[in-house]
Amino acid sequence: MKLTEIPRVETITKEDFLTHYFKPQKPVVIERFIENWPAFEKWNLDYIKGIAGDKFVPLYDDRPVQHKDGFNEPHARMQLSKYIDLLKAKPTKYRIFLWNILKEVPELQKDFSFPDFGIKLMKGLPMLFFGGTDSHTFMHYDIDLGNIFHFHFEGEKECILFPQSETRYLYKVPHSLITHESIDFSNPDYDRWPVLKQANGYRTSLRHGEVLYMPEGYWHYMKYITPGFSMSLRAIARNPKNLAKALYNVLVMRHFDVLMRKIKGQKWIDQKNEKAISRTNLLKTG
Repeated sequence: MKLTEIPRVETITKEDFLTHYFKPQKPVVIERFIENWPAFEKWNLDYIKGIAGDKFVPLYDDRPVQHKDGFNEPHARMQLSKYIDLLKAKPTKYRIFLWNILKEVPELQKDFSFPDFGIKLMKGLPMLFFGGTDSHTFMHYDIDLGNIFHFHFEGEKECILFPQSETRYLYKVPHSLITHESIDFSNPDYDRWPVLKQANGYRTSLRHGEVLYMPEGYWHYMKYITPGFSMSLRAIARNPKNLAKALYNVLVMRHFDVLMRKIKGQKWIDQKNEKAISRTNLLKTG
């Protein structure tokens, strides 16, 4: 893989963001955009534990997808206070994924405001993500191919991105939003995954208060270097092709995959993973 460092700016105007990043669909890290938010000073693991520690949260790990798993179905649940204690005590694979803070902890909305990037944000869907040391997501893209603004709090997180144009090199699993789950994108084994060498993407490390813009449909892999959490805000895809693909994912692909899991069970999952390898390896360049 050839990974280029994502451009960084200290701050940015709406006009510059639209011209240099949104319209050409390029990622950017904004380093000092939210220092006027109360969250910039307040949000850390201890604060979240104090304000929402009694909540029970869905947890996910890096186990391979099984046919019996529902779409985005959590692998465990835990009281948030105990989960944060676990994060601070030792490495854990458990992550919180897509936790809607407006629904679960509405008072946290007082700590931030919806920024004006020049595109309309979906104000009902601010999502929190938590992870412990060395926990990571699979490489994936979001089902709605939205424009994503990822605000990081506490600790450090490694982010690796690829545009949709690189999909053919990533060992994408058919009828899904992920690549083959055995790939370690932070340290890929090119003997096992040779076509990855042809992929061109981006990387960065996020720290407290920094904002990552991920354009429509970008593949993303997130690895927590230290315990921490992030909040994502999103805007719908504007490109008609991406909108059409999002509708297909929601209305057709997801339901077809669920049906095939019911009919064929684990054999369906295994077939998809095998197809990801065989189809991608046709692109090997000696």
